[in-house]
Amino acid sequence: MRHKIGYRKLNRTSEHRKALFKNMLNSLIKYEQIITTLPKAKELRPKIDKLITLGKKADLSKKKDLFSKLQDKSSVKKVFETFSKRYANRKGGYSRVLKAGFRTGDDAPMAVIELVDRDLNAIKVDKPKKTETAKKDKEILSKAATK
Repeated sequence: MRHKIGYRKLNRTSEHRKALFKNMLNSLIKYEQIITTLPKAKELRPKIDKLITLGKKADLSKKKDLFSKLQDKSSVKKVFETFSKRYANRKGGYSRVLKAGFRTGDDAPMAVIELVDRDLNAIKVDKPKKTETAKKDKEILSKAATK
């Protein structure tokens, strides 16, 4: 039985675990959906729910608390401006974990953790458009051909 066991240690030191979850929280806020292992996703779900609840209380001290946990200005801004409006009427349950099969290399159970009512375009934040990359490739090829 798992009585009086607070969390999963995930075979990591406490500092590594803190950094892992901070990075995963920032990625989840940025892309609103990430793919990870099932135990990590289950541990991440209450953390993201608590951060969004913290962001719904528009207060300077809450903003500082959120920044101390995330250490990323753009993530804090998105939580306060976007998520607080999106989840204003929802009292909890801002995220969900969906099982996604098993990883091919080591057969680890995989999961998708996503925010409920997520923005479908948020996943494409960092991906460059094909037209921009095609133009850059053409410029590089033309410069190389002229030399």
